[in-house]
Amino acid sequence: MLQLRGISKSFHDGESDLQVLRDVDLSMAAGSSIALLGASGSGKSTLLQIAAGLETPDQGEVKVLGHPLRSLGERRLALLRRQHLGFVFQQFNLLPGLKVIDNVLFQRRLNRLPDDDDWTAELYAVLELEPLLDRPVEVLSGGQQQRVAIARALAHRPELVFADEPTGNLHDTLSLQIMELLARLVDESGCSLLLVTHSRRMAAFARRRLLLEAGALHAQD
Repeated sequence: MLQLRGISKSFHDGESDLQVLRDVDLSMAAGSSIALLGASGSGKSTLLQIAAGLETPDQGEVKVLGHPLRSLGERRLALLRRQHLGFVFQQFNLLPGLKVIDNVLFQRRLNRLPDDDDWTAELYAVLELEPLLDRPVEVLSGGQQQRVAIARALAHRPELVFADEPTGNLHDTLSLQIMELLARLVDESGCSLLLVTHSRRMAAFARRRLLLEAGALHAQD
């Protein structure tokens, strides 16, 4: 499903190089879930973006669904992300000027999937989106926008979901509700989840937990 081998990454801060990832290995099987924990600035989001093909490592190899990302051109990489991957970003990244339903179905439509089926109906019901479908995303609350972002990430039934601090802007009660929904929907869809979080409470929803510290991964209980 997902394989990272020998991943290293540095950033230049104007005076020196800051190495955030050092020879990192990570593997995920189909139907698995992993939470990446670590302090702010530890490189969690960078590792997730490298795994998703959104950023290039200095060294190492990434394989997604058996495809080495370095060997894919931009067009094939974009097609892989569009058809097989789902993303929940910290800032939601919803499309302004469009209704909720158009945001949720955006990737499905790119993949020429029908607007309606049993899966979309279940998403709307579980995430309580039915009353919101015809509303512009700009008028929604933060919690409502997050539910739309999760629905969009899962609507095309991706094989691998990347979630970067999906509850980072929400209060504790809503965060727990969102994680319960995300874990349930990922489990029901049969896909895998790579989650970045600073919260051990949120990380508990994943089947495995790894701590990123000093550029290396360490297993957590």
